Amino acid sequence: METSPRPDPTATPPTARSGPSRALPAVAVPPPGPGGAGPDDTGLLPKVTARRRRHLLAMLGLVAVLSAVGLVLGLLSWAPEPPEPARALTVGEAERLAAVRVTNYRDLRAGVHVTFGSDESRTELVGWVDWSRPLLYLDVGGPGAGAERGLLQATPTVLVIRPDPWAVPTAATPPLVPPTDRWRLHDLPDGHALTPVLKLLFDLAADRTDPIPTADARWLARETLTAGPADVLQGRLPGAATAPADLEDRPRYWVDDDARLHRIAVRLPGAGAVNVDLKRIDRPTLRPVDALGGRPGLPRALTAAERTRVERLPQRLRAQQGATVTLTASVGRETNLRGAGWLSWARRTGYLGVADLGVPQRRTLLWRGPTGVSRAQVSATDDPEKPGRPPLPPPTKTVWKSERAGADEVAVLLDAALGAGRAAPRGTAVRLREDTLADRVVDVVELRGGRDPLRYWIDRDGLLRRVELRTGAATWAQLDLQPGRVPALPAPKPTPGKNGRPAPASSR
Repeated sequence: METSPRPDPTATPPTARSGPSRALPAVAVPPPGPGGAGPDDTGLLPKVTARRRRHLLAMLGLVAVLSAVGLVLGLLSWAPEPPEPARALTVGEAERLAAVRVTNYRDLRAGVHVTFGSDESRTELVGWVDWSRPLLYLDVGGPGAGAERGLLQATPTVLVIRPDPWAVPTAATPPLVPPTDRWRLHDLPDGHALTPVLKLLFDLAADRTDPIPTADARWLARETLTAGPADVLQGRLPGAATAPADLEDRPRYWVDDDARLHRIAVRLPGAGAVNVDLKRIDRPTLRPVDALGGRPGLPRALTAAERTRVERLPQRLRAQQGATVTLTASVGRETNLRGAGWLSWARRTGYLGVADLGVPQRRTLLWRGPTGVSRAQVSATDDPEKPGRPPLPPPTKTVWKSERAGADEVAVLLDAALGAGRAAPRGTAVRLREDTLADRVVDVVELRGGRDPLRYWIDRDGLLRRVELRTGAATWAQLDLQPGRVPALPAPKPTPGKNGRPAPASSR
């Protein structure tokens, strides 16, 4: 007898929907634990793990808190190590300090950034020093700049400025090629703070080492500057025989291991605290302005072609008949002249209107003829930096005074320009350099051996474009020429004096 199979109590009953049946995935059941524990006892493992994790985190938090507390207590109780006290120089340090000025001399040039004064009197200088010429080229700024605000060039004996009262207060690096206009000779009054500062910059170089410092020099510290580590040494002023008695007045030098100076801090009479930073990698070749002689060049003898141009210069100038001229001359203590006019080689005559920047409302009329020189003073309203040409014909309702030829540098310069149309220049002619003037290439030829050193600027067509004269103020005055036809230059009528003779000459 057949018996029907018994139903499996674990079987899943069929669903109401018909269709192919799918086997459900098997669920893994963990085996009984030790001691016959069933599936319900498996939740103990996650609980133990969670408790251990909480204990570990608590311990880590406690360690962090204790570390933080220790760090705070350490910071509160920490004190920096006291700096090494000042001491006498070692032999090597003394030798480096003695060699600082020679190192500057051999390096030729450096960039400089100078500050002195305080508050409303603070002045700032930015630019370069060339110890080989020597020459300073600086931009002057700061609230204490005063009349010197603008550009400055100086030698140890001559100072010229290009004032710019509207410049921004902070000094900036000056243009490497300086402007050609508005430079003037400048005389600093007695006690001016800029005087000892400029002297200090020149005194930072010498062609021989200083005496080895002894008891008056000290090592102060070791510091790291932008250029690298340096020793801070204290000693004498540059070039001084002894050090100031007060230690606080002794200059401090920041000197590297190669005896190169990077900074100096010093107190100077009239200037107060002065700080000088040297940028030793910023050392371009500087170009002096025309009043200081322009670029030095490489003097040499004339070539055959250059000698021919100099010898034929009178004929070429007479063929041009004349030239329109402009004058730029700094000839004395703050005496800065500007002028315009004409000269005629055909009639050996020159006529200029000259302005003195110190007396802007006045003009001096200078007439030079074959037989003498006459001057007259007239009022003016035009810009003294660019004065107009003198009136034609020369005014008669003014006092003309006769004077001897060559009475001052302007007359000598005018005579030299007129003389170039009469005969070839005398003396030894040396070519200094090639230059440009009004977009023309010229040879600058210096005539040596005469009373007044002269320079002729001759273009490649053999025409004279500039005459320069070395003045008694150690500057160079220029008379620029534009050859061509000029108007007739009639002679003025000198005013007779009481004895019927021409009135004596004025001082200028």
